Amino acid sequence: MEKKKILILGASGFVGNAIYKELCSYFDTYGTYYSNRSFTNNKQFFRYDLEEDDIFQILEKVRPDVIISSLRGNFPAQVQAHHHLMEYLMKTHAKLYFISSANVFDAYSKFPSYEYDKTLSESVYGRLKIKIENMMMRMPKDKTTILRVPMVFGNTSPRVKEIKSHLENKEPIEVFPNLIINVTNDDRLTQQIHYLINRDKTGIFHLGSTDLIHHEEFINEIIQRMGGNYKPIFKRVFTTNEDRYLAALPKDNQLPKNLRVNCQEIIDHHLHVD
Repeated sequence: MEKKKILILGASGFVGNAIYKELCSYFDTYGTYYSNRSFTNNKQFFRYDLEEDDIFQILEKVRPDVIISSLRGNFPAQVQAHHHLMEYLMKTHAKLYFISSANVFDAYSKFPSYEYDKTLSESVYGRLKIKIENMMMRMPKDKTTILRVPMVFGNTSPRVKEIKSHLENKEPIEVFPNLIINVTNDDRLTQQIHYLINRDKTGIFHLGSTDLIHHEEFINEIIQRMGGNYKPIFKRVFTTNEDRYLAALPKDNQLPKNLRVNCQEIIDHHLHVD
């Protein structure tokens, strides 16, 4: 049987590249990059400028069975690119997996959110994700999968690198003491996506920890796990007086037990930071 062809848009970013590394041994996997020249000689990677290039040219070259969108960059250009992706999906057998965000719920701060809750966002970023999700919802059900992801950590993640740099430079680290979140890391997220592609799953999936934690507590725990005699300086940011949630929890579309993750596992993962 021929290997599935997968195209990852934004494969040079932290999440996109983690997905590429997870899938490339199992599938015929291609990716796009924009500014990171280290991918220039990789025959599986195509340079793609969101604002200048037509995504159709890459789609025609690769003819993917599965497209994973992990694009970043200019928001109107992202919307335009996804319009083109929808057209391509309608003309071919391809499926789209879209990396969305817990931010599609950031206007609802009183509760965590589940797969079929109504989306509403106060942030420009959240509204962008909603716009693309809504495009996908108008497509035939078997064509699209929305993957809502919380904050992604991991030893090489921009978030953890930033924390380390602040610690080393004795700069304050922003924490949100009354923000309740769920979290994930690159390893667990990419395993979950691999499973969903293998099983041809479609629909909406919340790919975060199954439990919740306060942002400040989580960041504190990670710093302790890093070792070193750091004395972190915290800048506590209060946006409201009461607890607020920014969490997309799985309820209706649960993954198998071995693929679920909790906050403690994500924290423990930072034991071995170089």
